[in-house]
Amino acid sequence: MRKDIIEIRWHGRGGQGAITAAKIVANGAFVCGYKGVVMAPTFGTERRGAPVFTSLKISREKIYDLSPITTPDMVVVLDRTLLAEVDVVAGLKDNGLVILNAPPPASSYDFGNARVAVSDVTTHGVEAGLPPGIVNSGIIGAFAKASGLVDIDTLSRAIEEEFAGKKPELNARAARIAYEHTFIGE
Repeated sequence: MRKDIIEIRWHGRGGQGAITAAKIVANGAFVCGYKGVVMAPTFGTERRGAPVFTSLKISREKIYDLSPITTPDMVVVLDRTLLAEVDVVAGLKDNGLVILNAPPPASSYDFGNARVAVSDVTTHGVEAGLPPGIVNSGIIGAFAKASGLVDIDTLSRAIEEEFAGKKPELNARAARIAYEHTFIGE
């Protein structure tokens, strides 16, 4: 297993846009100079509201492994109610990072030795002018702040491109608000 590959698993519910969020981050990572970007969505009998996940791998070198992630460096959770249904941190590497759509403080959430970052993405999306429940663009802002892998300006542009014709400025604003209001625990 190569150590230069950063593995990120995204958890959400069908219809929340976890796959779209991972795709936007993949596009932003490529623009930022990551030569290896692999997004492997997991499809099956998912339905709206059911737990879903997708895998995103990024590296400064090309990636040839297209398998789903079993030992992520990071886990991004679009809906904190999943914590009661899914072991979102299964396989998370030691000192991994959990990025969670949840109100602060980060210390309210314990995932063993994992670092935790929280942002109330649901509230920030509404504050930006999006309909309630739109969380995929906001979680990208939380990801940018907590991971430090791709800058918020690049991701905002990627969001605007993805949502062209679908309120791109509001989606980018949601990401920026979430970025500014992401709290990272010790």
